[in-house]
Amino acid sequence: MSAAADTSAEPPLVRFEDIDKTYDGEHLVVRSLNLDISRGEFLTLLGPSGSGKTTSLMMLAGFETPTDGEIYLNGKPIRNMPPHRRNIGMVFQNYALFPHMTVAENLAFPLQVRRIGRAETAERVARAMAMVKLEALAQRHPGQLSGGQQQRVALARALVFNPQLVLMDEPLGALDKRLREHMQMEIKRLHQDTGITVVYVTHDQSEALTMSDRIAVFNDGVIQQIAAPDTLYERPVNSFVANFIGENNTLSGQVEHREGRHGTVRLAGGELVEALLISPRANGATALSIRPERVRLLAPDADPGTDNRLSGRLRDIVYLGDHALALLDLPGTTDFMVRLQAGEQAGLTRGQDVTIAFAAEHCRALDPV
Repeated sequence: MSAAADTSAEPPLVRFEDIDKTYDGEHLVVRSLNLDISRGEFLTLLGPSGSGKTTSLMMLAGFETPTDGEIYLNGKPIRNMPPHRRNIGMVFQNYALFPHMTVAENLAFPLQVRRIGRAETAERVARAMAMVKLEALAQRHPGQLSGGQQQRVALARALVFNPQLVLMDEPLGALDKRLREHMQMEIKRLHQDTGITVVYVTHDQSEALTMSDRIAVFNDGVIQQIAAPDTLYERPVNSFVANFIGENNTLSGQVEHREGRHGTVRLAGGELVEALLISPRANGATALSIRPERVRLLAPDADPGTDNRLSGRLRDIVYLGDHALALLDLPGTTDFMVRLQAGEQAGLTRGQDVTIAFAAEHCRALDPV
């Protein structure tokens, strides 16, 4: 599947062209990868373990070599270029700081390797420390810093030599939830302030949605879909993307009638549902994708209007603070989710019969699962 960005007058900073990667000569961990990355973009490679996202990042960094195909940086082929000549910054999950060096010395190291003069090095180090708000910790060693502070140093070190591209491999994986969310905002701020191009690898879909300009969703070595976060969430092109990005309801059925992009699907219990027919494979068996917030619980005598209407039983209510999830037993599924706003769960009891409604435009017929 081609995943090239929309072409424009300005050529992409990075281009993956027909990239294959195998370690054993048989199984391709990356298959036919075509991907353009624009200058100044924050692109996230998202997917489960073993999907090919980290291998793709390592090939761009120069730590892995493609089996076939070519990678271009600024229009120049770099497949055989060593990592240190690519002018790329790297941030890893384990920070990779030198424990015997102070914060200032860690930041100065990549400048010294590039033979930058002492005065300019001092100026760049001071600027980088100010960027991540660590000026007061310049003389501390990594072992004297918290995890969040170490991650800030790692970020500053990746930016201090003004790279054209920064690669981040699960950089927040070792942090607790609150600090992780704070660092997401910090990284996004740094990206906006510097205009640097960032390629970010994570398996955390909420992190990808929060930070990215575009997200490339990987599975089995192939990009399943690449788009802006809201497009991926609202308009997934297949069942893998629908189920990997955010919470999703899946109902299996058979397409009975098609008229353009709209169709009628018969569910396992015999109910008929109107849906958008997204997948070209949605001609017989299909999986319907419906987001929990697109479903509403109907009062007993309410008119659903033109919406689809299904009956089921309330199995449980999960309280999540600012909202709750109603879990329903419907024909063919026992975990159908309806998102309730605060207070909407009042009066609901486990085991009661309920009716739900959702619009055809929010029901997407995708490939069967």
